[in-house]
Amino acid sequence: MNAQPARSLMTIGDVLGLLRPEFPDITISKIRFLESEGLVEPERSPSGYRKFADADVERLRFVLTAQRDHYLPLRVIRQHLQARDRGENVPPLGPASGT
Repeated sequence: MNAQPARSLMTIGDVLGLLRPEFPDITISKIRFLESEGLVEPERSPSGYRKFADADVERLRFVLTAQRDHYLPLRVIRQHLQARDRGENVPPLGPASGT
């Protein structure tokens, strides 16, 4: 069996600490809200605590960047992520930088 090292899973507080430098307004409540909207699905420990993998953090970073830089509604971000999850070739969000 190929178990993941414990270090690869983070608590919601760890995730907050990683994202806060880039997104100063992020809160634990916001992360929980994005989960409730189906934009990220962290694992749960046997006692119910959220455990985030690196891929979850990158997904949150994508969502937060799409909101901040492209002003996209969560519905559009969700559709984009679902297409990506299905393996579809989706274009990058918004105009290229330097426009």
